[in-house]
Amino acid sequence: MSTAPGGEDPEAMRAVDRSKRVRVTAPVSSAAPAPRSPSLSREVAEQSDVGGVVLRSLMRSQLRLALVVAGAFLAAIGSVWAVSELAAQLPWLPGLPLVWLLIGGLPYPAAVVCGIAYYRAATRNEHRYAELLEDRP
Repeated sequence: MSTAPGGEDPEAMRAVDRSKRVRVTAPVSSAAPAPRSPSLSREVAEQSDVGGVVLRSLMRSQLRLALVVAGAFLAAIGSVWAVSELAAQLPWLPGLPLVWLLIGGLPYPAAVVCGIAYYRAATRNEHRYAELLEDRP
């Protein structure tokens, strides 16, 4: 049996070194894990009552938006018709009545503006809905 340079036994030193090692692990618990509340995306996917309410709210907001934009477009077209009735007797350019310019020119930009407004608002509604469904810890 040989001894280390200090008069200590190498086997005894290894045993002491092993006893100094510590393994860290998660505590063992007999408690059940905390129940997770069901997420809205799962509720919608499973077509539960809560998911149905959330989905119906999105559909209602999209319908409301469509009705508002359609009403605004019809009001714009109605105002073109009213102005054309009032200005029916006024020539604007020689040989081209003002009514033709109003009827031929204003509805198309109005339709484009209403379409852009609808697209932006519908996209905003869908993003809010998607944020609502995001699973958060």
